[in-house]
This record gives sequence, C-alpha cells and structure tokens, in this order.
Amino acid sequence: MTGAIALIFLAIGYQTALFIHKAAFLALAANRDCPDTVYVHVYEPAPDGSAPRPPETVRKNSPHRELVRETGKNTAKRRAESFAFDPNTVSVEDLQRLGFSPRQAESIDNYRRKGGHFSRKEDFARSYVVADSVYRRLEPFIRIPKVDLNRADSATLVALPGIGGYYASKILEYREKLHGYSYPEQLMDLYRFDREKYEGLRDLVTVSPPAPYPLWTLGEKELADHPYIGKHPARAIVLFRDNTPKADWSVEALEKAGILDGDQAGRLARCVIAVP
Repeated sequence: MTGAIALIFLAIGYQTALFIHKAAFLALAANRDCPDTVYVHVYEPAPDGSAPRPPETVRKNSPHRELVRETGKNTAKRRAESFAFDPNTVSVEDLQRLGFSPRQAESIDNYRRKGGHFSRKEDFARSYVVADSVYRRLEPFIRIPKVDLNRADSATLVALPGIGGYYASKILEYREKLHGYSYPEQLMDLYRFDREKYEGLRDLVTVSPPAPYPLWTLGEKELADHPYIGKHPARAIVLFRDNTPKADWSVEALEKAGILDGDQAGRLARCVIAVP
C-alpha cells in the first residue's frame, strides 16, 4: 500500500512539473518583447541518475539568481518614445529612446556599418531585434526618403534592390547623356533594365526637376550625344532652326518635318526642355 501511495504522489508530481513547464513557456512567449528580461532553462539531473527533470524557466530578475548566469548589469528601463526617424541614419542614442535596449541599438548600428540598408519599412520589421509589437508602434513614424536619381551617388544607388555596381555606373552615365532624368521610367532605356527590374524599385526612387535641356541652343555635336536624337537628326535640327521662325520651334514640329520619328519625339517630349 505504501508503494502504491508513493507511485500516486510521483505521478501527481510529474504532472505538476509538466504543467509548470508549459506555463513558464507561455510566460516566455508573452514577454518576448521585453528586452531587459532574459529567460534561462535549467536542467537538473534526477538524484538517482535517471533522465533529467523537466526544465525550470527562470527570469533573470527573479529571486533565483543562483540558477542564472549574469549576462550584464541591470539597467533602469526607460520609457519608450515614438517620433519620426529614418532607420538608416537614426543614432544609437535615439534608437534607445525609441525603446530598444543598448544591445539591440548597437546591433542595428552594426548592421548598417557593415553595409546593411533598409530600403522599405518592411526591411526594418524583418530585423531580428525588432519585435512585432515594437514595429507596429513605430511603423507610422518610419521615414525612409526616396532615392533621387538626379542627385544620388554610386553608393546610394547600389543600396537599391537589384542595383549592383554595374547598373549604378550605367545610371550615372545615362544621367549625364540625358542632362538629368526627367521621369523614373527612363531607367528602362538602359540595356537589360526591363519592366520587372523597374517595378522592383519604382516605389523607392524619384527625380528632382533637372535643368531644362537646351534643345534649341546646342550645337550639332552636343545634340547628337542625346540618346533620343542621334547624329543625323542633330544636323537636321540645326537646319530646322536656321530656316524656321522661332515661334514654330517645338518637338511636335520636328516630328511633322520628319526629323524625329514617333518614338524619338514621344520620349523627347516628356523631357524637361528649355523654352526657345
């Protein structure tokens, strides 16, 4: 009878341990957004050398400090703030003001210093130190400026998705030939820069108004360098200007005169052109 009673108490104790173990893991999941709390699963061998007991989940700031290896000094938890910020440039100090722990803020900064870049808000959300609840709070305050194709340098362009060193250099070269981009879709003029590649970054780029293209004052050689004109139309444009009243100068008139075909005229008409 004594053995039966002992067996019953053993079974009850085992079920109780399983219940405590499950409750501890639920508490861990509920508090995953707290950066200053660390949980440690401690496994203790049974006295008789049999299988270890179910793990006990202990909070770092619990009274059971003897079960926990200290990973750093406890710091006072500051109140999280919410304000507009660019995750690519925000300082480590301001990241802590936003609610990140010092270690989390350093992790984000280390990612950036190694060349990491957040092109979209969703990229910041995928960072392993950004909890879902934290992102939901901060998402309305994230400000990532679009890349200006007329002002960006090579390093800025390389950070765009799908743009490596090759396309970055081609974008800059084409900008010079165009005398500045007039609309983002001009990227698709580049060799093998198709619609799919453009759609992958169209929401990330913009163009500031370029200096108006001096179509009506450039010489033949300079006109020939423009991607939408070429050598023979350039000569014809000069002749057109010499033999046509200035009031009649227009891209449409160049098309009607047969100097530019429909595709050339259509593209050139979308460019920012200086008034005659």
